[in-house]
Formats: sequence, C-alpha cells, structure tokens
Amino acid sequence: MRILYYHCLSPFARKARVVLNEKGLHFETVVVRDWERPEEFLALNPAGEVPVLVDDDYVICGATAICEYVDESYPAPPLLSHDPVQRAEVRRLVDWFDHKFFQEVTVPTAGEKLTKRVLTRDAPDSRLIRAGRVNIHTHLQYIAWLSERRRWLAGESLSLADLTAAAHLSLVDYAGDVPWEEHELAKDWYARVKSRPSFRCLLAETVPGVPAPRHYADLDF
Repeated sequence: MRILYYHCLSPFARKARVVLNEKGLHFETVVVRDWERPEEFLALNPAGEVPVLVDDDYVICGATAICEYVDESYPAPPLLSHDPVQRAEVRRLVDWFDHKFFQEVTVPTAGEKLTKRVLTRDAPDSRLIRAGRVNIHTHLQYIAWLSERRRWLAGESLSLADLTAAAHLSLVDYAGDVPWEEHELAKDWYARVKSRPSFRCLLAETVPGVPAPRHYADLDF
C-alpha cells in the first residue's frame, strides 16, 4: 500500500502529490495538520512535516527525498533526466524554487494570507504581502526567460523543475497574488503545467473560508 501524508497548504506536499500522479501511481492521501504535531505522525517523521510517503515497508520523508525516490523507482516518464548535466540543471532549479522563491514569495504571500489564517487566525502582515508581490516579478521574469529558450524550464522535457515551480505558484495563485497579466510568457508556461491531468487534484482543493480567484481552476485562465 502506498500512502502520501499531505496538506494542501504545503507547496512541498503539493509537489510530491503531482509527481506521484505524473508517474501514474496509485496512492491514498491522508491529510495531516502537521502543525498540531500528532503523535502517530511524529512516529513516521520526527521532523513533524509533510510530505511523508509510505511505500509498503518504506517511509520516505521530505519532498526532495520522495520525488527522487519515486523517479528512481519508477523511471517512466523521467523527471530528473538520465544525463548528469541535465539532472544538475533540474536540481538547480528545484533548489531555486524550493528555497529562494519559497522565502521571497510563497511565505510572504500564501503564507500570510492562507497558512496564517488556518493556523493562527491572525491578521496577515500587509508589509510582508507587499514585499512578496514585489519579489514575484523577478521570478516570473526568470520563468519567462527560461521558457523563451527552452520548451520547459530545465530543457526540452517536463521535469521536476516545472512541477516544483508550479506547486509553489499554485498556492500563490490561490492567494490571488500572481500578476499574470504582466507576464504572458510565464502565464503560458503555467497554463501548460496546470492543464496536465496530474495537476488537477490541486486545482480542485479549497482552503476553508478562503475562496480561490475565479481563474484559479480554469485551465485556459
């Protein structure tokens, strides 16, 4: 049995879920409010964070470990590439979005408007939101620059880099903080990713008390 411990407010859990879907793997999803640190979940992952994948007798913790384990165990379609140089480029971009984009955009926008509301019900910090809205332009310009030169972000094939970037953007888009009208090339790239069957599970999810923008689940914007 394959089980993904998951929460929709985690871009890392979102990425792991989409990767499993891209591979066509059957799995069950267990929603975990990991910030409450339930004991049975801590027994699986002492770090107390989603995602966690249980694949029969194996427990894999963390999005990077899960995604690489899945890609190595189920190599078709490849998401990391068999070429070491290409694989390094995929990993570089995964790191960019999981760290730089996460800290500069995901946390100050979706973190303030979605995660904080669910966890603490405190009012969002408008200064952080403004900073995230400024920062996102640089990242969307970078996505546009990459997509002008390559079919996908890391090369000619869809890779873990695309799924990582889109997982983060899906949360920021849910918060209503992606200025798509100013970044058409990035918008075109994201439309291609979110139109994939693997991604539709994310577009169907809702955050209680926070409606998504009207375009959020629209595959054609």
